Amino acid sequence: MTSTVPNAVQHTDATEPITMFGPDFPYAYDDFLAHPAGIGQIPATEHGTEVAVIGGGLSGIVAAYELMKMGLRPVVYEADQIGGRLRTVGFDGCDPELTAEMGAMRFPPSSTALQHYIDLVGLETKPFPNPLSPATPSTVVDLKGESHYARTIDDLPQVYRDVMDAWNRCLEEGADFSDMNRAMRERDVPRIREIWSELVQKLDNQTFYGFLCDSDAFKSFRHREIFGQVGFGTGGWDTDFPNSILEILRVVYTEADDHHRGIVGGSQQLPLRLWDREPRKIVHWPLGTSLSSLHDGAPRPAVTRLNRTAGNRITVTDATGDIRTYPAAIFTGQSWLLLSKIDCDDALFPIDHWTAMERTHYMESSKLFVPVDRPFWLDKDGTTGREAMSMTLTDRMTRGTYLLDDGPDRPAVICLSYTWCDDSLKWLPLSPNERMDVMLKSLGEIYPDVDIRKHIIGNPVTVSWENEPWFMGAFKANLPGHYRYQRRLFTHFMQDRLPADRRGLFLAGDDISWTAGWAEGAVQTALNAVWGVMTRFGGATDATNPGPGDVFDDIAPVELPED
Repeated sequence: MTSTVPNAVQHTDATEPITMFGPDFPYAYDDFLAHPAGIGQIPATEHGTEVAVIGGGLSGIVAAYELMKMGLRPVVYEADQIGGRLRTVGFDGCDPELTAEMGAMRFPPSSTALQHYIDLVGLETKPFPNPLSPATPSTVVDLKGESHYARTIDDLPQVYRDVMDAWNRCLEEGADFSDMNRAMRERDVPRIREIWSELVQKLDNQTFYGFLCDSDAFKSFRHREIFGQVGFGTGGWDTDFPNSILEILRVVYTEADDHHRGIVGGSQQLPLRLWDREPRKIVHWPLGTSLSSLHDGAPRPAVTRLNRTAGNRITVTDATGDIRTYPAAIFTGQSWLLLSKIDCDDALFPIDHWTAMERTHYMESSKLFVPVDRPFWLDKDGTTGREAMSMTLTDRMTRGTYLLDDGPDRPAVICLSYTWCDDSLKWLPLSPNERMDVMLKSLGEIYPDVDIRKHIIGNPVTVSWENEPWFMGAFKANLPGHYRYQRRLFTHFMQDRLPADRRGLFLAGDDISWTAGWAEGAVQTALNAVWGVMTRFGGATDATNPGPGDVFDDIAPVELPED
């Protein structure tokens, strides 16, 4: 799932995107995955040992796939469907190739570990039509009843360029943007750690909005309001204003807000293809083995209870009442599930980790898509030469509208609205058709001469992630003061730091990562957990390819004082 963070628009002069994800733990996961020695091995005496993997989203499937390659037997539990928030759906009665991305839909090049798996399963990507991006024919910014048509930022009124400049100055003056951006680009780990350590200590208690207000560049309320409603790159993100500024900086430093690409055919193909993939290099299992074959085609059902049993083992009860005990387990679902949907033994985690999970802050998010007969928005007005419709940013109920097509003569899809937090909650009581009616009314006020409804060829599909029982929110976004909590969760895979009776259950998933809402975080924490399981079974990485736990002491996240 993509994050809600605004684009810094003008980065360094370099033309190539950044290929490292995150200043908190600047480890080259892509190099680790690509190394010919592989990511580690376990003793032959442990081959075939079962390991529970709870959650069949991207993190769970990546973890299970890599454990299988090492010779372990992952047992995947999934309450809903493989993919998690990589959820691609079709439209009833329409061409099956016509799909909508209910969760993750755009991915930055800095997600290099994610790209490893995209390439591995043979998926293609294409530029995603964000506002004012080269992949977007045009953008309309509609605020306070006034609309502006633009192909680039230069086509907007001067005040929008002033706001863009204010954001760039704010980042430079308050967060050493150019210096960090350069260090990330060059993978200069000592410099990354030096800059970030100072910023974490200085800004952990600061909100995004407070960071803007403290900058002379944003002394104008009008500029802050425009920035919140429109932003640049991925849109206007005032819904992020209460969150920690550290969350925002992680994204803009890595250009995770830029150069986005979508997966052709839908993002859910990635976990589904990994589920079916038969690795060419695999230990213990015969060639032709896949996660699917190990599970007779389907994962185990939802987990209803987790507890510790004799020998510090993890016992899992599923929705059928089946009880199985494992020497190790990985939990990849949203952490709130451990507080509510799953009956948990307090002994699963140290108390400080329970506290961190309880404090986790999730953002709401909703989308609604409709199928249309063709990309009619590309029709040109004979007088103005403008497209009939454009990618639209507005302060009306829709907030962000995206136009998605595969060619002029094919059916297409409109994401009528993509919203977060309070804007998402406004849709929650409404049915899909009620939502669509309100959205069409809003867009009709922006495009009075365009009859969108006449082009719709099927029923709308919608999601409110806060109302999904196995998610209860879209993605984590830390509030000020939450850095310590996130550090506890991210570093949980280093279990030699934990009491002996609290080991064996590993946390993974994008909400455990430093930059949640991005699939890269799901992949990285899965690999951390795999390293932890491997180590628990007496395994190790090759000396030429140290894993994330092997180098932990050299690049560990900043540790803030607790007193």
